[in-house]
Amino acid sequence: MLYRFLYALHDTYGVFNVFRYITFRAVLGMLTALLIALVLGPAVIRGLKRLRVGQSVRGDGPERHLQKEGTPTMGGVLILLGVAVGTVAWADPAEPSVWLVLLVTLGFGAVGFADDYLKVVRRNSHGLSARVKFWSLVAVAAVGCGALWAMPGFDTRLAVPFFKNLRPDLGALYVPFAVFVVVGAGNAVNLTDGLDGLAIGPVITASLTYLVFTYAAGHARIAEYLQIPYVPGAGELAVFCGAMAGAALGFLWYNAYPAQVFMGDVGSLSLGGALGMAAVVSKFEFVLAVVGGVFVLETLSVVLQVASYKTRRKRIFRMAPIHHHFELKGWAEPKIIVRFWIISIILALLGLATLKLR
Repeated sequence: MLYRFLYALHDTYGVFNVFRYITFRAVLGMLTALLIALVLGPAVIRGLKRLRVGQSVRGDGPERHLQKEGTPTMGGVLILLGVAVGTVAWADPAEPSVWLVLLVTLGFGAVGFADDYLKVVRRNSHGLSARVKFWSLVAVAAVGCGALWAMPGFDTRLAVPFFKNLRPDLGALYVPFAVFVVVGAGNAVNLTDGLDGLAIGPVITASLTYLVFTYAAGHARIAEYLQIPYVPGAGELAVFCGAMAGAALGFLWYNAYPAQVFMGDVGSLSLGGALGMAAVVSKFEFVLAVVGGVFVLETLSVVLQVASYKTRRKRIFRMAPIHHHFELKGWAEPKIIVRFWIISIILALLGLATLKLR
């Protein structure tokens, strides 16, 4: 909305014409969210400590995690604030997809907040029941994806990486597919958030990657040149993705090892849901599995561990998610974190390569 006010001045002062460019506003959104996270971070941490909103550690987790007991959690509210302000200030308020993505992000954050709150009240690592948590996320995603599907001209065809002419049309089935993508992304980031800064690093990488994807999808000439689906209005999501990267980067300042604050489910679920919605709107749903490969790996490790134990009574990993496996192998926590970040950067580059390899 600040964008509209400032851009209106361009007839009188030519310098304000720069606000018409999405790239410029994406940078402003990133810087705005970054400053909010950096400036308000200490106050939020002090407030969480005053309210005794401390992390409850799983009793069956690695022993070294016991020292994290009591570290302030629910720091994801700081990320949400940065994303919301950065987006509302610099994105075009006339673009409905921006509001849908932001509302789903806040909705996932609300479910995560309820989960974190119950953990704090009960003083253990159990919050909402798995069933309530899952169906709450499904409900939020269904509202957002359903509204997106109902928008005039929305394309229900899928864009398959590497195949420019393969565009299967799902029709009404696109909604459950999109819900699966959004809820799956939310839970995948949530599972990854187990070490100081482990999840937020790949989130930053994925956010910046989808800044490129959304801008390209929303630019008719670039979309035509790259032979990707053109999605009118998707370019404004570049501002949202920029704000998400900025807020996450600011949060990392306080979440880096050893963490002063954890994001909690309010942060991890909302960030995952945001990435899922950005992928759905920009028609880069399948590429999210590549760009967010670290999240996929963490999720698969849990699925395989559970399946193996139920069928064979044997574990594949020493502990799941897989980052705990490496902990129990003796890897130092910072080494695991940085190596997972490196992998996420490599996967992001592979995801970007799909723009031309088709």
